[in-house]
Amino acid sequence: MEQLFLFLDDNLILIYLLIFTVILGFEVISKVPTVLHTPLMSGANAISGVVIIGAILLIRNASQTDYFSLSLGALGVVLGMINVVGGFAVTNRMLKMFSKKKK
Repeated sequence: MEQLFLFLDDNLILIYLLIFTVILGFEVISKVPTVLHTPLMSGANAISGVVIIGAILLIRNASQTDYFSLSLGALGVVLGMINVVGGFAVTNRMLKMFSKKKK
C-alpha cells in the first residue's frame, strides 16, 4: 500500500495530465458531427500505433517483478490493437461504399 502512495506522489502531475486529456478528448469528440466519426476513427489509427509502440517500450523496459508496468503495457498493446483493427475494418467498409460496383 505504501508503494501505491509513493507512486501517486511521484507521478501526480502525470495523473493530472491524464485526467485532463481524457476530459478534453471527450469534449472534443462529443462536438464532432456523426458524419465525421468514421474519418476521425481512421485518423485515430495512427495515434493507436503510437500507443502500441509506447506500450511495447514500456514492457521492454520494465523489470520482471514490476507487475504494474507489465500489466499496463499489456493492456495498452491489447486495446491499441483492438482500435487499429476496428479502425481499419470501418475504413475498409467506408471505402467500399465509394467503389464502383462490378457486374
